[in-house]
Amino acid sequence: MATVELRFSALPEHVRTARLVAAAVARRAGVDEAVLDEVRLAVGEACSRAVGLHQIGGISAPVKVLLIEEEKQFSIEVGDEATHAVAGEGAGAGPGDSDGEADEDEMGLAVISGLVDDVEVSAGEHGGLIKMTWPTTPPPTILV
Repeated sequence: MATVELRFSALPEHVRTARLVAAAVARRAGVDEAVLDEVRLAVGEACSRAVGLHQIGGISAPVKVLLIEEEKQFSIEVGDEATHAVAGEGAGAGPGDSDGEADEDEMGLAVISGLVDDVEVSAGEHGGLIKMTWPTTPPPTILV
């Protein structure tokens, strides 16, 4: 299992770099070429969401992206350190949350869910994590 870790300052201009790195690592891991645009878009959406949460919350910690290559799958984890409402507290429980920000957050998660078949979202008072997984195909065997 190979893992690439990327950390970047919570600035919108770094999201593009994260997208490009994710697509390159996904290609090398064996993710189907037809799916690479979806990988780029999903990573861009997840990273933009994390950047926005850090900026709204005044968090100086970097956004963390893990690119994980396993035997038959490739996963990307995008983590933030923003305080999220814990289940049962309801939307808007965090400081500075507004209905517009909550709607934008839900829209971003909906876009990611539409792009990725296997997505897990977890969040709590110490941060959130979006884990997206795609199947891989092994490289063809060349017989000599």
